[in-house]
Amino acid sequence: MTRVNLVTGFLGSGKTTTLLHLLSQKPDSEKWAVLVNEFGEVGIDGALLAESGAVLKEIPGGCMCCVNGLPMQVGLNMLLKQTAPDRLLIEPTGLGHPKQILDMLGADVYRPWLALDATFCLLDPRQLSDRRVVENENFRDQLAVADIIIANKEDRWSEADRLALAAWQAQDDSRRDVVNVSYGNIDAQLLTRPRKNHRVLPDAKHHHAHDAGLAALALTPHARWRRALNEGQGYFACGWVFDADTVFDTVGLLEWVRLAPVTRVKGVLRIREGLVSVNRQGDDFHIETRPAPPPDSRVEMINESLANWNELQASLLKLRL
Repeated sequence: MTRVNLVTGFLGSGKTTTLLHLLSQKPDSEKWAVLVNEFGEVGIDGALLAESGAVLKEIPGGCMCCVNGLPMQVGLNMLLKQTAPDRLLIEPTGLGHPKQILDMLGADVYRPWLALDATFCLLDPRQLSDRRVVENENFRDQLAVADIIIANKEDRWSEADRLALAAWQAQDDSRRDVVNVSYGNIDAQLLTRPRKNHRVLPDAKHHHAHDAGLAALALTPHARWRRALNEGQGYFACGWVFDADTVFDTVGLLEWVRLAPVTRVKGVLRIREGLVSVNRQGDDFHIETRPAPPPDSRVEMINESLANWNELQASLLKLRL
């Protein structure tokens, strides 16, 4: 029997960082797996989670709950058949709706194989002051269906953010636990909490421009780089993947990420020093360097309006050494 946790949260709430903290606490005697979905086509989280010690399956290119749940069902079946993990962590895209995923996990066909434990929702309380986020159906339903709310990025909150969180808790009649953390640093013991929230949600009313795939974007033979586009629910994404021989100027790359006129930037790229992972949500910019480079370089941008991808691409290409 595989124990399952759904880890939701809107764009930039810190889901991947939280997963890394949880995976670092995996008991040596257990086998864990991660089923991760991203809005863009490139597949950044796979590179970030590659050294986590867990079995990883990616479903890039939209939302795993779309297309009648087929991408998620195929990915889930492959994981169960190939690895039979003790625990499975499922991370949908920040623009994903949780209803169909939970319905599928609770279906009769999976009852002999899966046991659904607590569902988590990562919340950056600063988003409670963003009307566009608060009015998003997925944001509301991710919070509504969670057993445990992880109020993340506490180190960045202002007093107004704390008051907004307190006001949200006051109007929430479900009496759920709200755990305040920084950098997604939560105790893995929370994963063993039972699922108690069985709130019925309406069907999601959204679509994506492309059907979700089952593998991250890869280079065609002899290609040095390529890009892919996606859009849906009023958001636009553009991602690039570069071959293993491409190395970027460190300072220029970080400035490109910092100054890009988009909402979200996430990537793992080769630099002279080895590897740099970049994660920017608005003005929040997190950088981490490691000595070992990835097999290739990947970067994804998401914006609330159509950006000038060609101009951003031209600037990025100039940074290759």
